[in-house]
Amino acid sequence: MLLIKEIVAVALAAIRANAMRSFLTTLGIVIGVGAVIAMVALGEGAQRSVEDQIERMGTNVLTIRPGQQLYGGVRWDSGVRLTMEDAAALRDSTGGLLTVAPEIENRQQLSYRRWNSSNEVVGTWPEYRSIYDLELSAGRFFDQGEVEGRRRVAVLGFLVPEEDLGTPAPLLLGKTIQIGGQPFDVIGILAEKGEAAWFQPDEQVFIPASTAMYRLFGGRERLGAIYAATPSPDDLDRAFVEIDRILRREHRIAPGEEVDFSIRNSADLLETFGETNRVFSYLLAGIAGVSLLVGGIGIMNIMLVSVTERTREIGVRKAMGATRRAIMFQFLIEALVLCVLGGILGVGLGWGGAALITYLAEWDTAVSLLAVVMAVAFSAGIGLFFGIWPAQRAAKLDPIDALRYE
Repeated sequence: MLLIKEIVAVALAAIRANAMRSFLTTLGIVIGVGAVIAMVALGEGAQRSVEDQIERMGTNVLTIRPGQQLYGGVRWDSGVRLTMEDAAALRDSTGGLLTVAPEIENRQQLSYRRWNSSNEVVGTWPEYRSIYDLELSAGRFFDQGEVEGRRRVAVLGFLVPEEDLGTPAPLLLGKTIQIGGQPFDVIGILAEKGEAAWFQPDEQVFIPASTAMYRLFGGRERLGAIYAATPSPDDLDRAFVEIDRILRREHRIAPGEEVDFSIRNSADLLETFGETNRVFSYLLAGIAGVSLLVGGIGIMNIMLVSVTERTREIGVRKAMGATRRAIMFQFLIEALVLCVLGGILGVGLGWGGAALITYLAEWDTAVSLLAVVMAVAFSAGIGLFFGIWPAQRAAKLDPIDALRYE
């Protein structure tokens, strides 16, 4: 035990004796580990953001959109429509399995007194609120009677009153605003929901679908999408089959023929998006990891130089009884300390870089404990791998030749 302590002390003394060179040697490891930590943190943050978006959108929601046709390798609008009749068929023909809400949307000019804004106006059914679990901070959502009566009523997203119309939500409730030049009574204000990819209810205005189609959008009957929610995610497969069957019947598509609509799960879409982000982040981390190898080569180069510079010292130690194993262990300790120290400093650099990315770019980042442990372990492995050759070279020196070295 005493011999090991002495070897470690000699190794650390050698590092301190060349502090500047030791620091520059570890710089490649510091930069490599820092870059890997920052990139992995970016990927981890993106994944957590996707999981949060999935939770907000719900994992039991299916989105039905008009299909596209392929011409010459390019997808074009096929001209096929999803109609209100399709939405009604899905609602009435599934025995309560699906909660259905159509969506017809368009950007319109909003105005109230001297305030003007351009917002996405969504025409839908009252079921839209339950599908996406939209809470109200004031007022109420429109009902089926107002849909059938084509009433000019509107429910505003959380950010619309103050940010777009310059009026606190409580003061705007019950007032009349202009949407596309037509008067609409504000009957409700949504609570804050947050964004989830394309789903941004905080910035939208919701009105009855019939009002949107026949009073605001000039008689346009083509739906942008139909949303269908199941009681639980376990019912999605059954719901997919039922939707396919009903829409084939409504569109007169025979079994085996290609359908003119698409059915997607919101969770699947966001998972694909998250997977793309994660792969991209890992690719960047892999590129950053190359600098670790470069740093390892730098460690080996400096250790070889150190062996050459300390040849006489090695000869003296061997003449005094130091074994080949002790000499080899000393130089391995030096390489290991340099790399582990660089790894620890790199973790701090990567952590700070991730925090800086979050602060400046407002991207979500998350430094995982596993990434930190793996980065330090990998840097230690590099120290051992690239320190073996210099250590073996030092251990194999003949003591007589070493003492004669000038």
